Amino acid sequence: MRAIWRDAVLAESDDTVVVEGNHYFPENSIRREHFRASDTHTHCPWKGEASYYDIVVGSETNRDAAWYYHHPKDAAREIKGRVAFWKGVRVE
Repeated sequence: MRAIWRDAVLAESDDTVVVEGNHYFPENSIRREHFRASDTHTHCPWKGEASYYDIVVGSETNRDAAWYYHHPKDAAREIKGRVAFWKGVRVE
């Protein structure tokens, strides 16, 4: 699987975990040069608190387009150490 935005490959792995239709990529598969920490956090009742990354490709920024659960709840433990995408990021 690959996550792509603006023709840049953001992550690539054959080891993704699918939860609620989203592919969660291993953290070590992301290309860090395209990720910038965001101050955004949201809460999911069964997964816990999500943190976000802005995706940066060239001069373009896709705010909060990737998220992860640093300390997921037990029900979502399989996504610990993994990153998922939305906001126009293609996963194929």
